[in-house]
Amino acid sequence: MNTSPGEIPWIVGVDEVGRGPIAGPVTIGVCMCHQDDLANVITRHSDVSDSKKISPKKRVVIADALRSDYAIRHAVASVHARVIDEIGISKALKQAVMKALQQLEIDPAQTRVLLDGRLYAPKKYVHQKTIVRGDQSEWVIGAASILAKVHRDQKMVQYAKKYPQYGFDSHKGYGTKQHYEKLTEHGLSPLHRRSFLKKKRAQ
Repeated sequence: MNTSPGEIPWIVGVDEVGRGPIAGPVTIGVCMCHQDDLANVITRHSDVSDSKKISPKKRVVIADALRSDYAIRHAVASVHARVIDEIGISKALKQAVMKALQQLEIDPAQTRVLLDGRLYAPKKYVHQKTIVRGDQSEWVIGAASILAKVHRDQKMVQYAKKYPQYGFDSHKGYGTKQHYEKLTEHGLSPLHRRSFLKKKRAQ
């Protein structure tokens, strides 16, 4: 790897999905590549952008391509609704970021970490930057966003088979009218964030 002295060779994008739903896990995606490969990687995956602006089918295609690219390292980490209730969403997100980055087995001193929105990496990642709407401006964050979104959506589809009465495959745990109607009819499942629903009732 040809890097000049003092250059940070690796770049990692970090994004989350599932901060706001009333059911299901919160999920962090990370996407990493070498600075020397970044331009070519972006060219190969030029359709990467904010996951919310891409159709579900297209997201799956892009995620599969990212996961199969030899120049990209990636990981996802989720924190269950039960843990979110125990420690709160902010601490759950910190835990998920730490778990996802640990999977990459990287040297913090040799890695630039770019995070979306209100996310922060552990302090040992000294070269980190949090960027508002980073999934729209930084390719590595956009890629991480897609990886996280596809992983969580697929997980919610699996949960729908275990708890078919809630329709998790359609609303993915978000607080839609249909979801609240199902809650009224069937009560809470182990996937529901009780702390979030208490806040809703208090409003």
